[in-house]
Amino acid sequence: MSHKKTVLVTGCGDGGIGSALAKEFHTQGFRVFATSRPLDSMQELSALGIETLELDVTAIDAIRRVRDDIATKTCGKLDVLVNNAQVNANSLTYPVAVTDMDMSAVRALYELNVFAPMCMVQEFIRLLISSGKARIVNIGSVSGIMPVPFSAAYNTSKAALHAFGNTLRVELAPFNGVKSSIVKPNSIPDTSLYKSMENVYQEKRINMSQDNAMPTDKYARIVVAETMKAKPRRRWGVWFLDTFLPRTVVDWVTARMFGFSEFSVHIRNAKDEHAQKT
Repeated sequence: MSHKKTVLVTGCGDGGIGSALAKEFHTQGFRVFATSRPLDSMQELSALGIETLELDVTAIDAIRRVRDDIATKTCGKLDVLVNNAQVNANSLTYPVAVTDMDMSAVRALYELNVFAPMCMVQEFIRLLISSGKARIVNIGSVSGIMPVPFSAAYNTSKAALHAFGNTLRVELAPFNGVKSSIVKPNSIPDTSLYKSMENVYQEKRINMSQDNAMPTDKYARIVVAETMKAKPRRRWGVWFLDTFLPRTVVDWVTARMFGFSEFSVHIRNAKDEHAQKT
């Protein structure tokens, strides 16, 4: 076992991206340490002989216990760290409008999507450096670049994660969004400004992201293959659109994708009807 490359993957509950990544790394010959807050949520991985560890990535003491355990098992080295941890579906993406957000839920989302990966890197960095040519993989999202409506908390958390990864790449240089269960049906609060677009919201914000999503096993193969390359490829498509197209064009495309063009027509019609009645 000592000659195998090692990888730690967080958020490996059965059926999710983390589980698929753990399986693919296992297939590629890695020694995999799969983690999740409830240990019994990784039964599929245990059945494959993958080492599973209980880990709450928002608890620093838990992170340190896992770090020390892995350090003992690997002689103080780790080749790949994959920050993928997730909580339950609705609290992960928190698909609500800015005006409807509960800030306690936003803070909890940031704790998981931003602060937890920072803590994981801090605690595992010496193991990663000791391996010689390590990789840190942060599972980001196109939402961190595009202004996906009803997703401000998630968008900004992923944008922060992207910025964190870019900074980390520079700082550590001297040391050498798929089909998932993260989006589930949700409803717009009765008091929301957007309640009248409930049907459009369900169709284009909640359902659309999963209708043509990439299966987790295919996504995992791509991520693992890129992780194993000396020079992983950059994904330029969305970056190009966001960088070079006028903001008005990006906003127009987004509005049509997520039904806000229809909602705008609805609002105008409602105003016209109100004006006629008065």
